[in-house]
Amino acid sequence: MDDKQLEQNKQESQSSFMSRVVGVGFFGGLIWASFGFIAYYLNFSKVGPALVLAPWALGKWKSQWIGQLISILIIALLSILVAIGYRYAFAKIKSMWGGIVFGAALWGIVFYLLHPIFPGLEPINTIGKNTITTTLCIYILYGVFIGYSISFEYRERFGEAQDKKQSAQSS
Repeated sequence: MDDKQLEQNKQESQSSFMSRVVGVGFFGGLIWASFGFIAYYLNFSKVGPALVLAPWALGKWKSQWIGQLISILIIALLSILVAIGYRYAFAKIKSMWGGIVFGAALWGIVFYLLHPIFPGLEPINTIGKNTITTTLCIYILYGVFIGYSISFEYRERFGEAQDKKQSAQSS
């Protein structure tokens, strides 16, 4: 019965950890896409959250407030997938540098690799220093938010279990 209880606790811990990852992903996307909109609105960046609608939606509505709002929600939903990816690929990284590198890599993916699918996105050499600096900082902060939150939660839940196993095996 003790083994059964332990197995049930392990399953609950993993499912609650995944719900935590989903929550971190959603709210991380919501928060940092909102900061991206503020930067766009204040002309710190030529690129707003509505960039995500560029390949699919037609019309001027996507660059107005309703398009920006819908884009923020879409980014929040996409961010759940990003957070799940981080959980499986990098959750064991203990430092903040993992999140910094992750955010910078996401920026590179969006502005270099995915550039052809975004018709409204100017080439990186003509987009301007302010836009590059602002968007890179937002992506890095997003990466740190996702990375540090997930890694911390991972260590809290699974790091203690591994420490207990190691101390039990050594004694």
